[in-house]
Amino acid sequence: MGHRLPFHKGLCRNVHGHSYKMVVEITGKLNKNGMIIDFFDLNRIVKPIIDKYDHAFLCWRNDKKLRDFLTRNKMKKVVSDYNSTVENICSDFLEKISGKLLRIKNHGFDELTVKIYETPNAYAEKSILLSRGLSL
Repeated sequence: MGHRLPFHKGLCRNVHGHSYKMVVEITGKLNKNGMIIDFFDLNRIVKPIIDKYDHAFLCWRNDKKLRDFLTRNKMKKVVSDYNSTVENICSDFLEKISGKLLRIKNHGFDELTVKIYETPNAYAEKSILLSRGLSL
């Protein structure tokens, strides 16, 4: 996914991209089948997010110059209400995934953690208690 940070004083101000990696961890009680969640069900939640952002440009809504360029050239883009820092991306994905998980009836989920790697050594991580909806 491509992005840029227009406020940045260094290289990240420029258009560039990363091969992001997302790790999703769910803790909770085992169901009658011995699972916290079936990976098939988790994939149905996570895959649409990946498909939407894969090979897209994440563009902050207020970055009009870049947003117009991407639109004019018919490039795949996702327009966000936030600067595309890995911390903000992580928070956004946590919210999207937790919202879908909480719609599963009779779930036994306790906590969801999403970790987004921007590079092999740089990442953001955020957790939420699903039983109470509290961000950590």
